[in-house]
Amino acid sequence: MEHKTVLWDQIGERPVRQRLHSGLEVVVLPKPGFKKTYATYATHYGSIDSHFRPPGALEPVHVPDGIAHFLEHKMYEKPEGRDVFERFAELGAYTNAYTEYTTTTFLFSATSAVDECLETLLTLVEEPYFTEENVEKEKGIIEQEIRMYWDMPGDRLRSNLMHALYHENPVRLDIAGTVDSIRTITPEDLYICYQTFYHPSNMVIFVAGDVEPDRIIDRIDQWEARRGLAPKAAIERLFPAEPPTVAQKRVEQVMPVAAPLWLMGFKDTDTGLTGDALLRRELVMSLFWQLVLGPSSPLFNDLYSQGLINERFYSHYASATTYGVSMLGGETPDPLRLEEVITSRLATEPLRDRDLERLKQKELGEFVGLFENLEDLAYAFNAYYFRGIDLASVPDLLEAITVEDLEAARQQHCQEPQRAVSIIRPAHAAPAGEGWAR
Repeated sequence: MEHKTVLWDQIGERPVRQRLHSGLEVVVLPKPGFKKTYATYATHYGSIDSHFRPPGALEPVHVPDGIAHFLEHKMYEKPEGRDVFERFAELGAYTNAYTEYTTTTFLFSATSAVDECLETLLTLVEEPYFTEENVEKEKGIIEQEIRMYWDMPGDRLRSNLMHALYHENPVRLDIAGTVDSIRTITPEDLYICYQTFYHPSNMVIFVAGDVEPDRIIDRIDQWEARRGLAPKAAIERLFPAEPPTVAQKRVEQVMPVAAPLWLMGFKDTDTGLTGDALLRRELVMSLFWQLVLGPSSPLFNDLYSQGLINERFYSHYASATTYGVSMLGGETPDPLRLEEVITSRLATEPLRDRDLERLKQKELGEFVGLFENLEDLAYAFNAYYFRGIDLASVPDLLEAITVEDLEAARQQHCQEPQRAVSIIRPAHAAPAGEGWAR
């Protein structure tokens, strides 16, 4: 089979990609001289995909919240007690998996026995095994995980904010679901989700390392040919209408923390984007927050000098086609004062061309450096791939962004109706107005 080599001239990389007869796309990035090989097998399926119409089905399906994460856990259990973790360990490799709002990813990293590890990864993802007994057993494990998250202040801070920002969009729900929702999951539910979302047409394999791309792709192609699967039509994902305003302006909770935790969020109304349009939105918002609240910004330094924040204060933007959200926060001795200062200055902080150009060069440098860290590279590739984004588009889109773009984003995004705040307070909070000693 002749495979397609893609030239990423600005990055100096030459990935090889091939869509197989089953609909599965395989992308291999040769990295000569690298000791480690990193591989992912990912599906465009995450926690928000609980309401959908499978290809060819007449009626939509609604499954319990948290099932994507539950399914990820169950893929590691195989008939006759076969232990996938143990098999990877025997090969001297590391394996893991994670579920996010829109994707589920299985991975391995290895310095040897790459062919055997690749076959083990294929077996892991392509052989579901769900029984009444092993599903019931998993419910107890997941329930403990959910309760553990409840006791983590940082997780509660973010979860409370998402519930405040969104009325209906399932992004407001915890990825693991709730104790009540996972208790209703059945083997039949898991098989429906697996057959719908784990079809090759909805998945991608990414391999990076000192490997021969043609040989890797041919090996996967031969393996997949035995399955005899054909491409399927796109899955119809069903989402409720989401109002532009937030569901709740403020959420506060008391937990055992040393200092109050504060997190402000802005819900984006510029959604429905894919491909370059979505990437451009992310780049614009990322640059905006770095200019306004990054560690080198005047506002950050003013807040720090007043003792309202520490060096761990952060701001960032995250999005997919169905949602977009900015979050900024951290520890503070005076949440109300911090909120007052930020909201009063957010609309007027200067956006200067010279600062933007400096940040663009920094971003480009970090992007190029991404190709030296295979784990981060694979994560970025999968996150972009399922949103119709080509990694090679980053340099040109980044270069074209102007201060006017950032100002327009500020006027559209940083509006009061789209803002909510989450606070975790200690049982005995410091009096308002007291800052940290410097």
